[in-house]
Amino acid sequence: MKKIVLLILTALVIISCGGGSSSSVEDVLGADVKTIRAKRTEVETQLKALEGQIALLDSALAAKDDNAKLPLVTTFKAKEEKFNHYLELQGDVMTKQNVLIYPEMSGTLQRVYVKEGQNVAKGQLLASIDDGGLSSQLTQMETQLDLAKTTFERQKRLWEQNIGSEIQYLQAKTQYEAQESAVAQMQSQVAKSSIRAPFSGIIDDVIKDQGTVVAPGQGSEVFRIVNLSDMYIEVEVPESHLPNVTANKEAKVYFPVLGDSVTTKVRQTGNFINPANRAFTAEIPVPANGGKIKPNLTARVMINDYTNESAILIPQSIVSENAEGEQYVYLVEADSSNSGMVARKAIITTGKTQGDHVEVLSGINSGDGVIDEGARSVRDGQKVKVHSDGLGLTTN
Repeated sequence: MKKIVLLILTALVIISCGGGSSSSVEDVLGADVKTIRAKRTEVETQLKALEGQIALLDSALAAKDDNAKLPLVTTFKAKEEKFNHYLELQGDVMTKQNVLIYPEMSGTLQRVYVKEGQNVAKGQLLASIDDGGLSSQLTQMETQLDLAKTTFERQKRLWEQNIGSEIQYLQAKTQYEAQESAVAQMQSQVAKSSIRAPFSGIIDDVIKDQGTVVAPGQGSEVFRIVNLSDMYIEVEVPESHLPNVTANKEAKVYFPVLGDSVTTKVRQTGNFINPANRAFTAEIPVPANGGKIKPNLTARVMINDYTNESAILIPQSIVSENAEGEQYVYLVEADSSNSGMVARKAIITTGKTQGDHVEVLSGINSGDGVIDEGARSVRDGQKVKVHSDGLGLTTN
């Protein structure tokens, strides 16, 4: 059949070159318009006749060539591979060292020693408040304490030498201890006039300017200090995942705003199920990443809650379901007569799904050829033509 088609095409070429006519195309190119049009009509008639004959030959080939009737499919070889399933949650970046610093006493903000963006150490002096003369009172009280101490020490030596009365010794001792307590209390009051860093970090905001009158309470924040060295994400995990989401589980954190992600581990999980949403908390530490990651930044968290070291994965798109609710796919195998490839229905049991792939627990073995494209257009036992595969199979 193919030789006949070739002969017809050869004849067409010969005719177009003038081999089957009294004059060739080249002969009439220099003629008048009427002659050229007549030649063109003649060639068109010959072409239509040949096209009709080719169509008849194609029909005959399709009727006698079995391979032309077979559905065309593509396949892939099932293989065992590591499968990690991730639970997707959403949370915000948090830090336990992100605080507002309030004054502990009323007064004028006398000096501000730091500026925004400055790194400070724990205990460093940030600002001082006018103490209203408390420092002077403390100095007087310390002087009185020195006198009370001297009086007590002398009275004690006299008492040890059995000189003087016991009541004089006790009075001196009581006065000294009372003055010592008063000085300690005043020192505590004066210390409140100094605002110091509660931990090492960065001054994120200087809220009150020098000269402002401040007082303890809401609305009198002076500084915001942040430490980015110990940030974390706290997510709410449904209680159904309690056995699988544990400390040291791998977690992938993606930050949509930054377009960046980090891989970390679950640091700890909560020991309390919230009755309102039936969930427990999981804490996932994240690095500062050069200062890009900041508190309250939105993040998507994927926690590894299941791993299968030798799983078989297939695309979800090729899985079908019958009237009994059973899931199935089509495998490809050599025909018993070795005359080609046939499709075989395989009932499967599926496990967890991740992305576009699903885990197959039973029904498919490693090395099986699975029909991918064309899976929904074949029947069980039907011969198929494999277009491309990784199976090393002979195509028809």
